[in-house]
Amino acid sequence: MAYNLLKGKRGIIFGALDEKSMAWQVALRCYEEGAQITLSNAPIALRMGKINELATLCGNALVIGADATSSEELENVFNKSIEHLGGKIDFILHSIGMSPNVRKKIAYTESNYDNFLKTLDISALSFHKVMQTAMKLDALNEWASILGLSYIAAQRVFPTYNDMADAKALLESIARSFGYHYGIAKKVRVNTISQSPTPTTAGSGVEGFDSFFSYAESMSPLGNATAEECADYCVTLFSDLTRKVTMQNLFHDGGFSYTGVSVDLVMRLASTMK
Repeated sequence: MAYNLLKGKRGIIFGALDEKSMAWQVALRCYEEGAQITLSNAPIALRMGKINELATLCGNALVIGADATSSEELENVFNKSIEHLGGKIDFILHSIGMSPNVRKKIAYTESNYDNFLKTLDISALSFHKVMQTAMKLDALNEWASILGLSYIAAQRVFPTYNDMADAKALLESIARSFGYHYGIAKKVRVNTISQSPTPTTAGSGVEGFDSFFSYAESMSPLGNATAEECADYCVTLFSDLTRKVTMQNLFHDGGFSYTGVSVDLVMRLASTMK
């Protein structure tokens, strides 16, 4: 059901790859809620993914290839988006993350530091660069909303999540710090959403993902949040209903983040001890 929460708003969605990606679902929901959007991802992702299919589903949205670690290419994304959409931007989704160490199955304690720096640049510093570029170009309207997608590994240890945990911690810190400055300058709000483990193409590549998913499902009173449900949450945070929410890391995980232990898990552990 649509409520026209984003009617008349313009947005940029970074990171949609295929129908499994959260950015894909967010783009669909934003369009359903009345927004006009542009889509951006790295050139290699545009070749490998299905973003042109998504563009068609979102009213023939403009697709703009860009390396989000390049300020010059980000300037192009904002300039083309403003031109195509006919005005400044009201919301941005940053759904960008990649770790060469994870892809190459290099253990955290054996991290290749060139890879580590790439992880931080792609997965966290790109969030800063997106906002720095937007501020430099005065590309956002007042009360615009910026979201980055995070994970609870920023606060807790999930051993095989590797250096992505450090990247997510940095992402959340950037949201707080930049959110302060952008709020004063333009009343722009900046938040991160700490989402349940979600079977995306990228997430499923983390060693032990199925175990993460099952554990979180058994611990969460409401169960794991899906990508579609995350999209619903993003829409509320892009809307005018949440104007005073900023600099927050918002858990969207069915209650997992505040559950010490669940009855289900206790019963399962007890059964293995008999």
